[in-house]
Amino acid sequence: MASSNSYKLRCSIPGHEMDVRGLTAAAFPEGAFVSVSRDRTGRVWVPNSSPDRGFTEMHCMSGHSNFVSCVCIIAPSETYPRGLIATGGNDNNICVFTMDRPQPLITLKGHKNTVCTLSSGKFGTLLSGSWDTTAKVWLNEKCMMTLQGHSAAVWAVVILPEQGLMLSGSADKTIKLWKAGRCERTFTGHEDCVRGLAVISSTEFFSCSNDTSIRRWQVTGECSQVYYSHTNYIYSLAVFPNGQDFVSTGEDRTLRIWRKGECAQTIRLPAQSVWCCCILPNGDIAVGASDGIIRVFTENEDRMASAEDLQAFEDELSKATIDPKTGDLGDIKMEDLPGREHLNEPGNRDGQTRLIKDDQKVEAYQWSVSDGRWVKIGDVVGGSNQQTSKSVMYEGKEYDYVFTIDVNEGGPSMKLPYNVSEDPWLTAHNFLQKNDLSPMFLDQVANFIIENTKGHVVGPAQSSGVDPFTGGARYIPGASDNGPGSGADPFTGSGRYIPGSGPNITTPAGVADPFTGGGAYSSAALREMTTNIYFPKTDGVTFEQANASQIFAKLKELNGGAPQEQRLSEEVLESLERLLGSVCGPDTDGPPPTIPEINLLWKAAHWPEDIVFPVLDILRLAVRHPHVNQTLCGEAEGIQLCNHLLNLMRPEGRPANQMLALRTLCNCFSGRHGRALLMAQREMVLSRAADLTAVCNKNIHIALATLVLNYAGCLHSQPDLEGKAQCLSVASRALETVQDKEAVFRLLVALGTTVASDQTAQDLARSLGVSSQISRYSSMSDPSKVGECCQLVLKELQ
Repeated sequence: MASSNSYKLRCSIPGHEMDVRGLTAAAFPEGAFVSVSRDRTGRVWVPNSSPDRGFTEMHCMSGHSNFVSCVCIIAPSETYPRGLIATGGNDNNICVFTMDRPQPLITLKGHKNTVCTLSSGKFGTLLSGSWDTTAKVWLNEKCMMTLQGHSAAVWAVVILPEQGLMLSGSADKTIKLWKAGRCERTFTGHEDCVRGLAVISSTEFFSCSNDTSIRRWQVTGECSQVYYSHTNYIYSLAVFPNGQDFVSTGEDRTLRIWRKGECAQTIRLPAQSVWCCCILPNGDIAVGASDGIIRVFTENEDRMASAEDLQAFEDELSKATIDPKTGDLGDIKMEDLPGREHLNEPGNRDGQTRLIKDDQKVEAYQWSVSDGRWVKIGDVVGGSNQQTSKSVMYEGKEYDYVFTIDVNEGGPSMKLPYNVSEDPWLTAHNFLQKNDLSPMFLDQVANFIIENTKGHVVGPAQSSGVDPFTGGARYIPGASDNGPGSGADPFTGSGRYIPGSGPNITTPAGVADPFTGGGAYSSAALREMTTNIYFPKTDGVTFEQANASQIFAKLKELNGGAPQEQRLSEEVLESLERLLGSVCGPDTDGPPPTIPEINLLWKAAHWPEDIVFPVLDILRLAVRHPHVNQTLCGEAEGIQLCNHLLNLMRPEGRPANQMLALRTLCNCFSGRHGRALLMAQREMVLSRAADLTAVCNKNIHIALATLVLNYAGCLHSQPDLEGKAQCLSVASRALETVQDKEAVFRLLVALGTTVASDQTAQDLARSLGVSSQISRYSSMSDPSKVGECCQLVLKELQ
């Protein structure tokens, strides 16, 4: 096999209708790979024997209801000798496919936001990372553990060869090492969102980041090397079998091949975002990009595309337009550009970029070492006067200029980064010190800076472009906006968040309790105050209203019509009447409910579902009493109570029972045993409650909103990220269907309580789109508490 030591196009595969977001080599058949896309599909590609040296689609998979973000292969097993394909999507799910069925074999549910990264390990273990800030470990179709500790989206995960060791990289700029579900070590060094991880060995790994750097780490915590070459976000990494050389792709339109720690080759693509890459068993490289095309590159001359196809690829590249403000051009000086004759001089490294003027156009060229010529990579739009925009990246930071300084002819050139707001003499001094150069050059270097930055205003020009994640204004890594509207990008974690600060003043006299309406409430007076009377609300909200005589009359009526074998005896009825009187009567000094009375209530609560509702109403009132709360919500009994109430809350159950079960759960929060029980069962309780958002019943919606609010209150001062994420998720889901204003109000208070004084919860709420979801309530004046509370929540999320 002839090898040119330089990669060239093998083939282009227009296989998807939208961005290709994930690629991985397949276990079967030989030489195959899998791609996933924003078009909601995954596809398996196998090499064909046609003259075009291309790939044929063997299998198309669909099962996600939204974009597919990532893919990995689960290794072959006895049950599945061809292996399985796992995909993660913006629908929060993981789908697992066989090689021969278009629909998922199983769907794993558990994440509360986009699943954006997957990795598989031994024995069928699957590790997933999500925008919900967690990673989850799956085995045998179940979530075995949730890895909590990151404060922003988990963009990258890998399982290390050493059994039990896992890595996660996050938009919080850190990488965490996990063992048996516990964080063993946190790696810091990246200055922006960590986007990719790649295993070198059981003791080493690579990471890449939005800060334009790649880092090599020891598992013990040391960063052994930092690699710079990319000029924009780096999205993906893949390591060659030798464990040393690797490839990377990013937002600067390039695939870069690294050998012996140096960027040996830069391949530019005619697409803005090069999202993903993978290395095939034969050493070829597949890359996926924002134009929906998969391109495969090879260094084997026998597999390279025909001369016609190579020329067509070059022509497509030459027609691209490049905005100098995106930073894709790296360290290029835009003024005083030479003409075409400048291309007669050879470049000094592969991927070196050069701009020339051709009439009134500015064209960009890249030096190809293998071809020994300059290859056109596009036309520069916006002319040559854009240099005042901060678009030059150097060692992970942005500069107005990065000059190339040649001190010794024939020796290595040196980079001098400079911002026009800096002192040129101090910059020159630092440059000489860093590069161990003689101080005698100080005047020369300082004057060079002054001469080459004449006429430029201090500070960056207004940036432009589109953030590839949010569609909003383009994010510049490391930059921050100190204006009132600034805040962290909820997906990348970049930018500086400024928390809303307001005095925490106690509620003044004359303002109503917003839940009961009691007191001298004045909307106009409230608007003049700076206090927030709505949240955080940490004391439980309960359902107190009761008409004991009517409840008991209904119970007796239904008991009279019940079948003989289910009818309650007079003794039981008398016991329930005594208990009802003791838990809701005016005489609080009366005898407390007895254990036999509580046991009879529990037994009566299992009456047939069509007649049990008055008993549930007694239960709802009883759990507020300390004795009943302790007896029914204790360790063993509590699980039984919880399961019984959740069973009554089945979506196909009776609305009256669903409502009373929800109200009973809310009232359980009035005692410490009930709170402990419900916090321990949170995930199950809130998941079942969330299913009732689809039931069209305002009383159920108010009870559901109250349950979420009570959970939010208990979680307010706790660092339980998963709990808060679930509260946000359920509240967000409920707000999509709930219409009743009181229910909406309580959900808004729950949201406010969850995000108050918690930046991570605020970031999560932003990523869920809470602000846009609730903004329609900000102007509601009837009742005014809805609009006022909404405005306060929006202020927290600014």
